[in-house]
Amino acid sequence: MLTHTGTQTIETERLILRRFHFSDLESVFKNWASDEQVQMMYSEPVYETIEATECMLGKYISRYAQDDTYRWAVILKETGECIGQIAYFYVDSKNNFAEIEYCIGAAFQCKGFATEAAKAVIAYGFDSIGLHKVQICTKEINPKSKRVIEKCGLTYEGMLRDYFCVDGRYIGRLYFSVLRSEYEKNKG
Repeated sequence: MLTHTGTQTIETERLILRRFHFSDLESVFKNWASDEQVQMMYSEPVYETIEATECMLGKYISRYAQDDTYRWAVILKETGECIGQIAYFYVDSKNNFAEIEYCIGAAFQCKGFATEAAKAVIAYGFDSIGLHKVQICTKEINPKSKRVIEKCGLTYEGMLRDYFCVDGRYIGRLYFSVLRSEYEKNKG
């Protein structure tokens, strides 16, 4: 049985993972929500206006009232700005597993921030929520995301072929996971 704790603040070496605030609006819009390439890899729409981004933030913030909501703003300690997000966007309480999604703004990619955030959220899932399995999926055309997943120690499970249609081209969805027993073994 899972212990739903809701989105609690997590601190890492360089990041603060916390609930979104409306004060994040400008950095969310500037750093990732309005970026077509970032959003395409993340499989989310591009937010073309600050108003549309504010509406998205409103939805995220309103969901914090539910104790099984896990969505963090990825805040760079050095500047206090939001450089991305990470979430357990799907939580299966019956089977004790959850799936992570994340995005990091283009200017902040390839610096280890996604890996740092993902490792912290994986630990939170096992240590605080009591998950049995954590899963992350990515597009086969996203080698940066695949590298993050590998650095987090997840095992490749397989691919759903022709899962996404991007610009008229079909691409696969790669599945990776880590079990509680594997996490515990590698933790110590």
